[in-house]
Amino acid sequence: MSRTQQFIDRELQYSAHNYHPLPVVLERGEGVHLWDVEGKRYYDFLSGYSAVNQGHCHPKIVGALVEQAQKLTLTSRAFHSDLLGEYAGYVTTYFGYDKVLPMNSGVEAVETALKLARRWGYDKKGIPENQAKIITVEGNFHGRTLNVVSFSTDPSSREGFGPFMPGYEVVAYNDLEALSKALQDPSVAGFLVEPIQGEAGVYVPDDGYLAAAYSLCKQANVLFIGDEIQTGLARTGKMLACDHENVRPDILILGKALSGGVLPVSSVLADDEVMLCIRPGEHGSTYGGNPLACKVAIAALEVIKDERLAERADELGEHFRERIRALDHPNIKEVRGKGLLNAVVIKHGNPEAAWKLCLALKEDGLLAKPTHGDKIRFAPPLVITKEQLDECISIIGKSLASLA
Repeated sequence: MSRTQQFIDRELQYSAHNYHPLPVVLERGEGVHLWDVEGKRYYDFLSGYSAVNQGHCHPKIVGALVEQAQKLTLTSRAFHSDLLGEYAGYVTTYFGYDKVLPMNSGVEAVETALKLARRWGYDKKGIPENQAKIITVEGNFHGRTLNVVSFSTDPSSREGFGPFMPGYEVVAYNDLEALSKALQDPSVAGFLVEPIQGEAGVYVPDDGYLAAAYSLCKQANVLFIGDEIQTGLARTGKMLACDHENVRPDILILGKALSGGVLPVSSVLADDEVMLCIRPGEHGSTYGGNPLACKVAIAALEVIKDERLAERADELGEHFRERIRALDHPNIKEVRGKGLLNAVVIKHGNPEAAWKLCLALKEDGLLAKPTHGDKIRFAPPLVITKEQLDECISIIGKSLASLA
Protein backbone atom coordinates (compact mmCIF):
# COMPACT_ATOMS: atom_id res chain seq x y z
CA MET A 1 0.00 0.00 0.00
CA SER A 2 1.33 3.46 -0.93
CA ARG A 3 2.06 6.12 1.69
CA THR A 4 -0.69 8.20 0.09
CA GLN A 5 -3.30 5.48 0.62
CA GLN A 6 -2.14 4.91 4.19
CA PHE A 7 -2.74 8.57 5.04
CA ILE A 8 -6.11 8.61 3.26
CA ASP A 9 -7.27 5.44 5.01
CA ARG A 10 -6.33 6.81 8.42
CA GLU A 11 -8.15 10.05 7.72
CA LEU A 12 -11.27 8.19 6.60
CA GLN A 13 -11.17 6.03 9.73
CA TYR A 14 -10.98 8.87 12.25
CA SER A 15 -12.20 12.04 10.52
CA ALA A 16 -15.76 13.04 9.67
CA HIS A 17 -16.72 12.37 6.04
CA ASN A 18 -17.87 15.90 5.23
CA TYR A 19 -15.44 16.51 2.34
CA HIS A 20 -14.64 14.77 -0.91
CA PRO A 21 -11.01 15.70 -1.56
CA LEU A 22 -8.84 14.70 -4.48
CA PRO A 23 -6.76 11.59 -3.71
CA VAL A 24 -3.56 13.47 -2.92
CA VAL A 25 -1.89 13.91 0.50
CA LEU A 26 0.09 17.13 0.85
CA GLU A 27 2.91 17.76 3.27
CA ARG A 28 4.76 20.90 2.12
CA GLY A 29 4.12 24.17 0.31
CA GLU A 30 6.21 27.06 -0.96
CA GLY A 31 5.05 29.91 -3.16
CA VAL A 32 2.84 28.51 -5.93
CA HIS A 33 3.86 24.90 -5.33
CA LEU A 34 2.74 22.00 -3.13
CA TRP A 35 4.46 18.66 -2.55
CA ASP A 36 2.76 15.40 -1.62
CA VAL A 37 4.00 12.66 0.71
CA GLU A 38 5.49 10.83 -2.27
CA GLY A 39 7.64 13.85 -3.13
CA LYS A 40 5.70 14.91 -6.25
CA ARG A 41 5.42 18.65 -6.90
CA TYR A 42 2.22 20.38 -8.02
CA TYR A 43 1.05 23.82 -9.01
CA ASP A 44 -1.67 24.93 -6.59
CA PHE A 45 -4.63 26.31 -8.54
CA LEU A 46 -7.06 26.51 -5.62
CA SER A 47 -4.95 28.55 -3.17
CA GLY A 48 -6.91 27.29 -0.18
CA TYR A 49 -10.04 28.84 -1.72
CA SER A 50 -8.04 32.09 -2.09
CA ALA A 51 -6.62 32.02 1.44
CA VAL A 52 -3.02 31.88 0.20
CA ASN A 53 -3.03 34.78 -2.26
CA GLN A 54 0.46 35.64 -0.99
CA GLY A 55 1.74 32.12 -1.75
CA HIS A 56 2.39 29.21 0.57
CA CYS A 57 4.53 29.92 3.62
CA HIS A 58 5.45 33.45 2.59
CA PRO A 59 8.64 34.19 4.56
CA LYS A 60 7.49 37.60 5.80
CA ILE A 61 4.18 36.24 7.10
CA VAL A 62 5.74 33.12 8.63
CA GLY A 63 8.43 35.31 10.18
CA ALA A 64 5.78 37.46 11.84
CA LEU A 65 4.02 34.33 13.07
CA VAL A 66 7.16 32.82 14.59
CA GLU A 67 8.31 36.06 16.19
CA GLN A 68 4.96 36.73 17.84
CA ALA A 69 4.33 33.07 18.78
CA GLN A 70 7.44 33.21 20.95
CA LYS A 71 6.21 36.35 22.69
CA LEU A 72 2.43 36.30 23.23
CA THR A 73 -0.33 34.44 21.41
CA LEU A 74 -3.59 34.95 23.29
CA THR A 75 -4.94 37.18 26.04
CA SER A 76 -8.69 37.00 25.25
CA ARG A 77 -10.52 40.30 24.99
CA ALA A 78 -10.83 40.45 28.76
CA PHE A 79 -7.60 42.49 28.59
CA HIS A 80 -5.97 44.88 26.15
CA SER A 81 -2.95 43.79 24.11
CA ASP A 82 -0.18 45.88 22.63
CA LEU A 83 -1.07 44.70 19.10
CA LEU A 84 -4.84 45.01 18.80
CA GLY A 85 -4.76 48.78 18.57
CA GLU A 86 -1.91 48.63 16.09
CA TYR A 87 -3.77 46.16 13.88
CA ALA A 88 -7.06 48.03 14.20
CA GLY A 89 -5.42 51.27 13.17
CA TYR A 90 -3.60 49.60 10.30
CA VAL A 91 -6.55 47.72 8.79
CA THR A 92 -9.04 50.58 9.15
CA THR A 93 -6.62 52.99 7.47
CA TYR A 94 -5.83 50.38 4.79
CA PHE A 95 -9.50 50.08 3.78
CA GLY A 96 -10.83 53.47 4.88
CA TYR A 97 -13.26 52.64 7.71
CA ASP A 98 -13.69 53.99 11.24
CA LYS A 99 -13.74 50.69 13.10
CA VAL A 100 -12.91 46.99 12.81
CA LEU A 101 -14.38 44.03 14.68
CA PRO A 102 -11.86 41.16 14.47
CA MET A 103 -13.01 37.55 14.29
CA ASN A 104 -11.50 34.22 13.20
CA SER A 105 -13.24 32.24 10.45
CA GLY A 106 -15.04 33.70 7.46
CA VAL A 107 -18.47 32.52 8.53
CA GLU A 108 -17.92 34.06 11.99
CA ALA A 109 -17.35 37.37 10.25
CA VAL A 110 -20.52 36.89 8.19
CA GLU A 111 -22.52 36.14 11.32
CA THR A 112 -21.02 39.24 12.94
CA ALA A 113 -21.96 41.42 9.96
CA LEU A 114 -25.54 40.12 10.02
CA LYS A 115 -25.88 40.83 13.76
CA LEU A 116 -24.44 44.27 13.21
CA ALA A 117 -26.88 45.03 10.38
CA ARG A 118 -29.86 43.89 12.43
CA ARG A 119 -28.81 45.96 15.43
CA TRP A 120 -28.33 49.03 13.18
CA GLY A 121 -31.77 48.37 11.72
CA TYR A 122 -33.34 48.51 15.17
CA ASP A 123 -31.27 51.35 16.64
CA LYS A 124 -30.87 53.65 13.64
CA LYS A 125 -33.53 52.79 11.06
CA GLY A 126 -36.29 52.17 13.58
CA ILE A 127 -37.33 48.70 12.44
CA PRO A 128 -39.80 47.18 14.94
CA GLU A 129 -38.26 44.63 17.30
CA ASN A 130 -37.63 41.16 15.83
CA GLN A 131 -38.78 42.20 12.34
CA ALA A 132 -35.45 43.06 10.68
CA LYS A 133 -34.81 41.33 7.34
CA ILE A 134 -31.70 40.72 5.31
CA ILE A 135 -31.84 40.33 1.53
CA THR A 136 -29.51 37.73 0.03
CA VAL A 137 -29.17 36.27 -3.46
CA GLU A 138 -29.56 32.90 -5.15
CA GLY A 139 -26.37 30.88 -5.50
CA ASN A 140 -24.80 32.54 -2.47
CA PHE A 141 -22.13 30.93 -0.32
CA HIS A 142 -21.30 32.58 2.99
CA GLY A 143 -20.41 29.54 5.12
CA ARG A 144 -22.16 26.60 6.74
CA THR A 145 -23.51 27.64 10.13
CA LEU A 146 -27.21 26.93 10.69
CA ASN A 147 -28.03 30.62 10.38
CA VAL A 148 -26.11 31.05 7.13
CA VAL A 149 -27.48 27.91 5.46
CA SER A 150 -30.93 29.23 6.35
CA PHE A 151 -30.66 31.47 3.28
CA SER A 152 -28.59 29.15 1.08
CA THR A 153 -30.11 27.87 -2.17
CA ASP A 154 -27.72 24.91 -2.36
CA PRO A 155 -29.65 21.72 -1.49
CA SER A 156 -26.52 19.96 -0.17
CA SER A 157 -26.05 22.78 2.36
CA ARG A 158 -29.67 22.75 3.57
CA GLU A 159 -31.27 19.33 3.30
CA GLY A 160 -31.58 17.60 6.65
CA PHE A 161 -30.49 20.59 8.74
CA GLY A 162 -33.77 22.47 9.37
CA PRO A 163 -35.61 24.20 10.90
CA PHE A 164 -34.05 27.39 9.63
CA MET A 165 -33.64 30.94 10.84
CA PRO A 166 -36.29 33.40 9.65
CA GLY A 167 -35.61 36.98 8.59
CA TYR A 168 -34.14 36.47 5.12
CA GLU A 169 -35.42 37.08 1.61
CA VAL A 170 -33.55 35.53 -1.31
CA VAL A 171 -33.68 37.25 -4.71
CA ALA A 172 -32.05 36.41 -8.04
CA TYR A 173 -28.37 37.37 -8.37
CA ASN A 174 -27.54 40.02 -10.95
CA ASP A 175 -31.22 41.08 -11.05
CA LEU A 176 -31.70 44.72 -10.14
CA GLU A 177 -35.46 44.62 -10.62
CA ALA A 178 -35.83 41.81 -8.08
CA LEU A 179 -33.59 43.64 -5.63
CA SER A 180 -35.49 46.91 -6.08
CA LYS A 181 -38.78 45.18 -5.35
CA ALA A 182 -37.42 43.47 -2.21
CA LEU A 183 -36.01 46.76 -0.92
CA GLN A 184 -39.50 48.25 -0.81
CA ASP A 185 -40.06 46.41 2.47
CA PRO A 186 -39.27 48.94 5.24
CA SER A 187 -38.12 46.12 7.53
CA VAL A 188 -35.04 45.41 5.40
CA ALA A 189 -31.83 46.27 7.24
CA GLY A 190 -29.17 44.93 4.89
CA PHE A 191 -28.31 43.45 1.51
CA LEU A 192 -25.64 40.72 1.73
CA VAL A 193 -23.82 39.91 -1.51
CA GLU A 194 -20.60 38.45 -2.90
CA PRO A 195 -19.31 40.83 -5.61
CA ILE A 196 -18.42 37.69 -7.59
CA GLN A 197 -19.94 34.37 -6.57
CA GLY A 198 -16.93 32.12 -6.03
CA GLU A 199 -18.29 28.81 -4.79
CA ALA A 200 -21.17 28.97 -7.27
CA GLY A 201 -18.64 28.79 -10.09
CA VAL A 202 -17.14 32.28 -10.38
CA TYR A 203 -20.29 34.04 -11.55
CA VAL A 204 -19.37 37.60 -12.50
CA PRO A 205 -22.37 39.96 -12.52
CA ASP A 206 -23.07 42.40 -15.32
CA ASP A 207 -21.02 45.58 -15.38
CA GLY A 208 -22.79 48.15 -13.26
CA TYR A 209 -24.73 45.67 -11.13
CA LEU A 210 -22.86 46.35 -7.91
CA ALA A 211 -22.92 50.13 -8.31
CA ALA A 212 -26.64 50.10 -9.11
CA ALA A 213 -27.37 47.72 -6.22
CA TYR A 214 -25.46 50.01 -3.87
CA SER A 215 -27.45 53.00 -5.13
CA LEU A 216 -30.74 51.16 -4.59
CA CYS A 217 -29.68 50.32 -1.04
CA LYS A 218 -28.87 53.97 -0.33
CA GLN A 219 -32.27 55.07 -1.63
CA ALA A 220 -33.97 52.53 0.65
CA ASN A 221 -31.78 53.30 3.71
CA VAL A 222 -30.43 49.74 3.70
CA LEU A 223 -26.86 48.66 4.47
CA PHE A 224 -24.84 47.21 1.59
CA ILE A 225 -22.87 44.28 3.07
CA GLY A 226 -19.97 43.15 0.88
CA ASP A 227 -18.70 39.61 1.50
CA GLU A 228 -15.15 39.91 0.16
CA ILE A 229 -13.83 36.87 2.02
CA GLN A 230 -12.86 35.12 -1.22
CA THR A 231 -12.93 37.98 -3.73
CA GLY A 232 -11.03 40.53 -1.68
CA LEU A 233 -7.36 41.17 -0.97
CA ALA A 234 -6.17 41.51 -4.59
CA ARG A 235 -7.67 38.26 -5.95
CA THR A 236 -9.74 39.89 -8.72
CA GLY A 237 -7.20 42.49 -9.85
CA LYS A 238 -8.26 45.19 -7.36
CA MET A 239 -7.77 45.29 -3.61
CA LEU A 240 -11.49 44.55 -3.32
CA ALA A 241 -13.80 43.24 -6.04
CA CYS A 242 -16.18 46.09 -5.18
CA ASP A 243 -13.43 48.50 -6.22
CA HIS A 244 -14.07 47.59 -9.86
CA GLU A 245 -17.25 49.68 -9.58
CA ASN A 246 -16.09 52.15 -6.93
CA VAL A 247 -18.51 50.67 -4.40
CA ARG A 248 -17.66 51.11 -0.71
CA PRO A 249 -19.72 48.61 1.31
CA ASP A 250 -21.35 49.91 4.46
CA ILE A 251 -20.14 46.69 6.09
CA LEU A 252 -17.07 44.98 4.63
CA ILE A 253 -16.30 41.33 5.45
CA LEU A 254 -12.74 40.01 5.05
CA GLY A 255 -11.09 36.66 5.78
CA LYS A 256 -9.03 33.93 4.09
CA ALA A 257 -5.97 35.79 2.70
CA LEU A 258 -6.12 38.21 5.64
CA SER A 259 -3.61 35.84 7.22
CA GLY A 260 -2.02 34.53 4.02
CA GLY A 261 -3.24 31.06 4.95
CA VAL A 262 -1.25 30.90 8.18
CA LEU A 263 -4.15 30.82 10.68
CA PRO A 264 -7.86 31.77 10.76
CA VAL A 265 -8.23 35.56 10.73
CA SER A 266 -11.31 37.50 9.67
CA SER A 267 -12.56 41.02 10.17
CA VAL A 268 -15.68 43.14 9.80
CA LEU A 269 -15.19 46.81 8.98
CA ALA A 270 -17.72 49.63 9.22
CA ASP A 271 -18.01 53.27 10.20
CA ASP A 272 -18.95 54.42 13.68
CA GLU A 273 -22.65 54.91 12.89
CA VAL A 274 -22.92 51.18 12.24
CA MET A 275 -20.17 49.61 14.33
CA LEU A 276 -20.93 51.41 17.58
CA CYS A 277 -24.44 49.98 17.61
CA ILE A 278 -22.89 46.93 19.28
CA ARG A 279 -21.87 47.66 22.84
CA PRO A 280 -19.69 45.83 25.42
CA GLY A 281 -20.92 42.34 26.22
CA GLU A 282 -23.13 42.00 23.13
CA HIS A 283 -20.69 40.22 20.80
CA GLY A 284 -17.22 38.75 21.04
CA SER A 285 -14.76 35.94 20.50
CA THR A 286 -12.09 34.41 22.70
CA TYR A 287 -9.61 34.29 19.83
CA GLY A 288 -10.87 37.26 17.82
CA GLY A 289 -8.19 39.96 17.65
CA ASN A 290 -5.56 37.84 19.41
CA PRO A 291 -1.97 39.19 19.28
CA LEU A 292 -0.77 36.41 16.99
CA ALA A 293 -3.54 37.07 14.47
CA CYS A 294 -2.95 40.82 14.60
CA LYS A 295 0.76 40.49 13.88
CA VAL A 296 0.19 38.02 11.05
CA ALA A 297 -2.60 40.04 9.43
CA ILE A 298 -0.49 43.19 9.32
CA ALA A 299 2.29 41.26 7.59
CA ALA A 300 -0.16 39.63 5.16
CA LEU A 301 -1.62 43.00 4.18
CA GLU A 302 1.85 44.51 3.79
CA VAL A 303 2.82 41.75 1.36
CA ILE A 304 -0.22 42.45 -0.83
CA LYS A 305 0.78 46.09 -1.28
CA ASP A 306 4.55 45.68 -1.30
CA GLU A 307 4.44 43.00 -4.01
CA ARG A 308 1.68 44.73 -5.99
CA LEU A 309 -0.40 41.56 -6.05
CA ALA A 310 -3.56 43.28 -7.27
CA GLU A 311 -1.79 44.61 -10.35
CA ARG A 312 -0.23 41.21 -10.97
CA ALA A 313 -3.61 39.48 -10.69
CA ASP A 314 -5.19 41.93 -13.12
CA GLU A 315 -2.51 41.48 -15.77
CA LEU A 316 -2.12 37.71 -15.46
CA GLY A 317 -5.87 37.11 -15.24
CA GLU A 318 -6.43 38.66 -18.65
CA HIS A 319 -3.59 36.57 -20.03
CA PHE A 320 -4.98 33.37 -18.52
CA ARG A 321 -8.49 33.82 -19.91
CA GLU A 322 -7.19 34.72 -23.37
CA ARG A 323 -4.92 31.67 -23.51
CA ILE A 324 -7.58 29.24 -22.22
CA ARG A 325 -10.13 30.56 -24.73
CA ALA A 326 -7.50 30.25 -27.46
CA LEU A 327 -7.34 26.49 -26.79
CA ASP A 328 -10.77 26.42 -28.48
CA HIS A 329 -11.42 23.03 -26.92
CA PRO A 330 -14.79 21.41 -27.69
CA ASN A 331 -15.27 20.46 -24.02
CA ILE A 332 -14.86 24.02 -22.75
CA LYS A 333 -18.27 25.67 -22.71
CA GLU A 334 -17.29 28.93 -21.05
CA VAL A 335 -14.33 30.72 -19.49
CA ARG A 336 -15.13 33.46 -16.98
CA GLY A 337 -13.59 35.42 -14.16
CA LYS A 338 -11.80 38.55 -13.03
CA GLY A 339 -8.16 38.83 -12.12
CA LEU A 340 -6.89 35.43 -10.99
CA LEU A 341 -10.31 34.19 -9.86
CA ASN A 342 -11.42 32.20 -12.89
CA ALA A 343 -13.56 29.22 -13.79
CA VAL A 344 -13.99 26.92 -16.76
CA VAL A 345 -17.39 25.37 -17.42
CA ILE A 346 -17.03 21.86 -18.83
CA LYS A 347 -19.31 20.67 -21.63
CA HIS A 348 -19.51 16.88 -21.69
CA GLY A 349 -22.09 14.10 -21.60
CA ASN A 350 -20.48 12.58 -18.52
CA PRO A 351 -21.64 14.40 -15.35
CA GLU A 352 -18.32 13.42 -13.73
CA ALA A 353 -16.27 15.05 -16.50
CA ALA A 354 -15.05 17.96 -14.36
CA TRP A 355 -13.94 15.57 -11.61
CA LYS A 356 -12.23 13.38 -14.19
CA LEU A 357 -10.40 16.40 -15.59
CA CYS A 358 -9.22 17.40 -12.10
CA LEU A 359 -7.82 13.89 -11.62
CA ALA A 360 -5.98 14.22 -14.94
CA LEU A 361 -4.68 17.64 -13.92
CA LYS A 362 -3.38 16.12 -10.68
CA GLU A 363 -1.50 13.46 -12.60
CA ASP A 364 0.02 16.19 -14.79
CA GLY A 365 1.10 18.27 -11.79
CA LEU A 366 -1.69 20.80 -11.20
CA LEU A 367 -4.24 20.81 -8.37
CA ALA A 368 -7.74 22.20 -8.91
CA LYS A 369 -11.18 21.24 -7.68
CA PRO A 370 -14.60 21.12 -9.34
CA THR A 371 -17.57 22.97 -7.94
CA HIS A 372 -21.25 22.38 -8.67
CA GLY A 373 -20.49 19.47 -10.97
CA ASP A 374 -19.41 21.00 -14.25
CA LYS A 375 -17.25 23.94 -13.17
CA ILE A 376 -13.56 24.05 -12.27
CA ARG A 377 -12.19 27.06 -10.40
CA PHE A 378 -8.67 28.12 -11.38
CA ALA A 379 -7.19 30.44 -8.73
CA PRO A 380 -3.41 30.18 -8.25
CA PRO A 381 -1.49 32.16 -5.63
CA LEU A 382 -1.05 35.72 -6.86
CA VAL A 383 2.73 35.45 -6.67
CA ILE A 384 2.72 33.22 -9.77
CA THR A 385 4.89 34.42 -12.67
CA LYS A 386 3.80 34.67 -16.29
CA GLU A 387 6.19 31.86 -17.20
CA GLN A 388 4.72 29.60 -14.51
CA LEU A 389 1.20 30.52 -15.62
CA ASP A 390 2.02 29.59 -19.22
CA GLU A 391 3.35 26.24 -18.03
CA CYS A 392 0.08 25.65 -16.17
CA ILE A 393 -1.98 26.58 -19.23
CA SER A 394 -0.03 23.95 -21.16
CA ILE A 395 -0.83 21.40 -18.44
CA ILE A 396 -4.53 22.28 -18.71
CA GLY A 397 -4.40 21.89 -22.47
CA LYS A 398 -2.73 18.50 -22.16
CA SER A 399 -5.11 17.25 -19.46
CA LEU A 400 -8.18 18.14 -21.52
CA ALA A 401 -7.32 15.12 -23.68
CA SER A 402 -8.68 12.97 -20.83
CA LEU A 403 -12.20 14.07 -21.76
CA ALA A 404 -12.06 12.57 -25.24
